[in-house]
Amino acid sequence: MTEPLLKVEHLTKEFPVDSSVFSREKRKVSAVSDVSFEIYPGQTLGLVGESGCGKSTTGRCIMRLIEPTSGKITFDGKDVTKMSRKELKAMRRDMQYIFQDPYASLNPRMTIGEIVSEPLVIHNLMPDKVERIKYVASLLDMVGLNPEHINRYPHEFSGGQRQRVGIARAFALKPKLIICDEPVSALDVSIQAQVLNLLADLQQEFGTAYLFIAHDLSVVQHVSDHVAVMYLGNLMEYADWKELYEKPCHPYSQSLLSAVPVPDPDIQHSRKRIILAGDPPSPIDPPSGCRFHTRCPLATEKCSKEHPELRDLGGGHFCACHYGQPFPIKDSSIEL
Repeated sequence: MTEPLLKVEHLTKEFPVDSSVFSREKRKVSAVSDVSFEIYPGQTLGLVGESGCGKSTTGRCIMRLIEPTSGKITFDGKDVTKMSRKELKAMRRDMQYIFQDPYASLNPRMTIGEIVSEPLVIHNLMPDKVERIKYVASLLDMVGLNPEHINRYPHEFSGGQRQRVGIARAFALKPKLIICDEPVSALDVSIQAQVLNLLADLQQEFGTAYLFIAHDLSVVQHVSDHVAVMYLGNLMEYADWKELYEKPCHPYSQSLLSAVPVPDPDIQHSRKRIILAGDPPSPIDPPSGCRFHTRCPLATEKCSKEHPELRDLGGGHFCACHYGQPFPIKDSSIEL
């Protein structure tokens, strides 16, 4: 059996919180709590959940853009959590990041050509400037941008074009894994489809694996081999995309899928809509037991006292719920 390219085991990240001026108590917010998953070469794992659930923090911990509090991250057989700065630099040739806001992640004082070629300069590749410019032009052409615009600046491009620049930069080193941190959330639907199709084509050409972070379930369905659902820092469900979309087991996954609009009145009216009460609890003071129990329609006293473990339901389907059962979705197709 093929070994996983990326293996995340019991990843936890806590941030210190400023205490009240009237109290010396040191408090922490648990942004990511005991999260584990695997990504295999050439495959895509979709990581979904509400804003603030810890998705982006998970991605940044994997790259060690921020330091994890505990846990183990293994990439291509090497322990990322124990790497020195020099080893991290070498590792990042094979692991790249596409940021959510392309405008904020592109240096406004650098031309598009300088931005895309920066990874090559950092890793001392293609020292010949003429050769480097030709390669950058081919990358821009690959992502659907005019190579003649190589000397233009980020502010001269639209949001969709800037995201394509970010994708070109990520693919410059032909990495084995790219962490896509909500790469289409700031784009309109038509541009979203273009960027997603581009990512799919590039994955097929280069065999790149993706960790695709998103809160839009319709986007995740079209790009993922497996899907992991997060809530308040915890992993609630993990399964093959088809299994999760057709038979979600966790009440949170069920509620998310029930809220996705389907452009067919007959299907939409026949689907059960699950309305969650209240707002997500504060991660500074999370509920005891299952973190979802304050909003869960199936919650009992046991849920408020005992934290549910992520248990294997068979066939690679995992669910962290005391009472979760498959909830058949009559039509799992979601049009983009």
